[in-house]
Amino acid sequence: MIEKTVPSFNVEVHMAGDIRFAAKMIQRLAMVKGMCVTLTAQTFIYTGGREEGFKIGFINYPRFPSSPEELVALAKYVADCLMVDLGQHSYSIVTPIETIWVSRKPE
Repeated sequence: MIEKTVPSFNVEVHMAGDIRFAAKMIQRLAMVKGMCVTLTAQTFIYTGGREEGFKIGFINYPRFPSSPEELVALAKYVADCLMVDLGQHSYSIVTPIETIWVSRKPE
């Protein structure tokens, strides 16, 4: 039996859009980038509206360990690709340390 341990670090991408299309895109990206993520449906409820979307989860996986910076960079890469392909204007990345909001909309 093999047992490995690494420091924990989770990264989540939150984005509106079609989860089925996102799953297909993530599967393609996984073939290129070599990653394993979770994909969970979620509903965004905000002042004046409601929108369906998803959460992509990344962890520091002991079999293929990464630094926190590498995990955030991978999350940004995946989120940037999905934002364009899904026609979204923004997404958020949540880590244990900070929340990053990225938008294509002008201020």
